[in-house]
Amino acid sequence: MGAAAVHADIHPMTPPNRIGKYVVKRELGSGENTRVYLVYDEFFNSDIALKVYDVDMGDAQSLTRSQFLNESSLVGKLEHPHIAAILDAFSDGSTTYVAMEYVPGTSLYAKAQPDKLLPIEEVIEIGFKCCGALDYAYRQGIVHRDLKPSNILVDHGTDIKVADFGAAFIRGAQHTQMMDVGTPSYSSPEQIRGDDLTFRSDIYSLGVVLYVLLTGARPFEAGNATALFHKILTEAPPPPSSRRSGIAPELDAIVLRALAKSPEDRFPDWAEFALALAKVGGLGAKTRSISDSEKYTRLRSLDLLKDFEDGEVWELVRAGTWRRLPAQSAIVREGDIGTSLFVLTEGEAAVTANGRLLNVLRVGECFGEMSYIRGENTPRTATILATTDATVAEFELNALAALSTPCQLKLVRGLLRSLADRLTLSNARISRST
Repeated sequence: MGAAAVHADIHPMTPPNRIGKYVVKRELGSGENTRVYLVYDEFFNSDIALKVYDVDMGDAQSLTRSQFLNESSLVGKLEHPHIAAILDAFSDGSTTYVAMEYVPGTSLYAKAQPDKLLPIEEVIEIGFKCCGALDYAYRQGIVHRDLKPSNILVDHGTDIKVADFGAAFIRGAQHTQMMDVGTPSYSSPEQIRGDDLTFRSDIYSLGVVLYVLLTGARPFEAGNATALFHKILTEAPPPPSSRRSGIAPELDAIVLRALAKSPEDRFPDWAEFALALAKVGGLGAKTRSISDSEKYTRLRSLDLLKDFEDGEVWELVRAGTWRRLPAQSAIVREGDIGTSLFVLTEGEAAVTANGRLLNVLRVGECFGEMSYIRGENTPRTATILATTDATVAEFELNALAALSTPCQLKLVRGLLRSLADRLTLSNARISRST
């Protein structure tokens, strides 16, 4: 699980050879009441992170006990590509642990330092992915309540996983939940006041995370908690661009909106927050590579994928090869051999065969689906020519075969629905011409 809620500066002690059913490889780090180990699960043949609690779980009022109960209640319930999965939990009075997905990278804490800041474009990507993860969690009835850079793990690049739901509010939980939780610098005004919290409190905390990742400084600094809380409740934060050059006014506006004092003045939902980030991340997109957020938003909007869960859309994001093409570029040519499926995500393209125009493809339409459905290396029966600047996602047969079974089934259903629509349209044209 990388370094979430783990302090690497605490010297590890010699770890045991085995904890419960897990083989211990090494200690990853320590917290105030926990030690985290990299362990091997012999049954599933995989590495996982095991957080072992050092304190007595008999105290019903214990904060640590509440954290354990929170995380144990979420075993197997958070399945999202940008959330570190909680896999197992166990307590027998002498040993208490939570098993989590192992993320080999570090946390974002290392990238929140003034001399180690990420490129602005990568911060935007990370923010976009956090929005998706926290929206998914909220739809499961969960408010994180302790979002901060050390609780966001980096798998590689901008691929992140939100972790540490020990302080979360979980709707319908059977155990008593903590109220006074969170990290002061990342706490929303309503969290400081002790008000009931909604997802908008997490929106505020993500705003602070973005601010810190962009500038290396927190929006509010003070010598003690009382002074800090007063600033959070009463003062306006300086815009991020005042602390780092190159930050666009549009990005300033997004971060400051997330940091609004009143929850109602923040984004009304995670989708609008994510789309705002995707939009500002797409400024000048014609001259840049295609970001994950652009890929996701383009696929998410397609009728072809309307039945897909967020995680399944992310599977396709990673499976495809994406290209920006100038007008008059040939995407495929008649007679070419191939099994790839293509989706036009921007622009228009003409379909021709033997020099005759057969159709015009628009955003969201696919081509090459017959070769994919047949699974055969067959010659293309038409040429597809971009008539405007276009963006195309290409999915090779092997990449699609590696998708999860639910994802493949939904894709085939979507393609069959698309083919049926085309057949209906063709029949209508034929009937009008006779």
